[in-house]
Amino acid sequence: MTATGADREAAGSTTRGYWWWERRRSVALDVGLALVSALECGLEGVEFARNAGIPVPVGVVFGLLAGSVLLVRRRWPIVVVLVTIAMTPAEMGFLMALVGLYTLAASEVPRRITVVLAGMALVGTFIVTWVRLRLSVAEQADFGPGDWYVPLMSVFMAVGLTAPSVLFGLYIGARRRLMESLRERADSLERELSLLADRAEERAEWARTEERTRIAREMHDVVAHRVSLMVVHAAALQAVAPKDPAKAVRNAALVGDMGRQALTELREMLGVLRTGDALTAPAAAGAVPLASVRQAAVAASTAASEDGPRLHELEALVAQSRQAGMTVELSVDGELRPYPPEVEQTAFRVVQEALTNVHKHAAGAKTWVRLAHREAEVAMQVENGPSDAAAADAGLPSGGNGLVGMRERVLGLGGVFVSGPTDAGGFRVSAVLPTAPTNP
Repeated sequence: MTATGADREAAGSTTRGYWWWERRRSVALDVGLALVSALECGLEGVEFARNAGIPVPVGVVFGLLAGSVLLVRRRWPIVVVLVTIAMTPAEMGFLMALVGLYTLAASEVPRRITVVLAGMALVGTFIVTWVRLRLSVAEQADFGPGDWYVPLMSVFMAVGLTAPSVLFGLYIGARRRLMESLRERADSLERELSLLADRAEERAEWARTEERTRIAREMHDVVAHRVSLMVVHAAALQAVAPKDPAKAVRNAALVGDMGRQALTELREMLGVLRTGDALTAPAAAGAVPLASVRQAAVAASTAASEDGPRLHELEALVAQSRQAGMTVELSVDGELRPYPPEVEQTAFRVVQEALTNVHKHAAGAKTWVRLAHREAEVAMQVENGPSDAAAADAGLPSGGNGLVGMRERVLGLGGVFVSGPTDAGGFRVSAVLPTAPTNP
């Protein structure tokens, strides 16, 4: 992976502090070029001083100072090119001209300024070469080229001293901008990948939380009802044992049957969880947490839906409550027909949890269970009257999660859930489920 902008910022802090240079090798390169350019201009200043009729030391100092301007080529490339153009009549600073035009073309200076300055350098070189060649041809009487010689050679010299530097600088500048664009794109992709990884982890955590909630709800439904009935029967067994040993024996048998049923359902639930773990083991080894969690959730939900209770088992459910001493009336409207497994399981769990709440909070209360099969939905209602003060309270604990779990189940299938006290002092739980459940 490429380094991000923050990483480069941190890494570059160790090499900054050299004015406008970003790297040490840039400093060394520019200082070396400036020294060579100053030496070149200083040597050419000797000839310039003789032709201009000024003292030689003055020409040398002028050449040294002018050639040293190449040191600031990265910061002020326009200044370097302007100095080069100004020194063209003195025939000084050829290295500075080449490097200056290259730096100008490769920099971020607007292209129109680059074209103007390059054109000025081209014209200046052409004029100086024209004048020098005319003088040279005039001084050599035995050399008589045609009229084409001076302009053609002037064009060659002007183009040869300006075009290669400008074209190479344009190429390097375009390549540099392309590399910077690719680097920024790589940084952007890395940030996007990091965000996607964070979102995937959030979705995985959400999926894990949802699956834990579903498992907790299933465990609550399985355990609470069976154990509540066992506690009620145990209390009845304790009350009737001295008076009616035969009934005590029957109650003890019921407690045993319910305990075995609870253990059977718990084993089925644990089997579903183990199956989900086995399915997700290879995925966990591949470091794909979201996929593994989703696979486990799908496997566990599918197995739970296939092995869960059905609406035709409501008769047995109501019979168990009657055996525990509750007065329950069951009425069914419409014909029972096949529903999706999750709809039947949710309807059964709603009735089961409502009856469990009656055992916990309304001992001895008369209860009505109503089930209606409609065209596109199935409705259920569990209503109990006020508790019987003469009935013994089994002292069942309440975690306060029963109604919450029922609401989550029903709303998860796109249904409607209503619960609350009745005017007669009892409590009513109502739910309507669509036969074709929709995702929330």
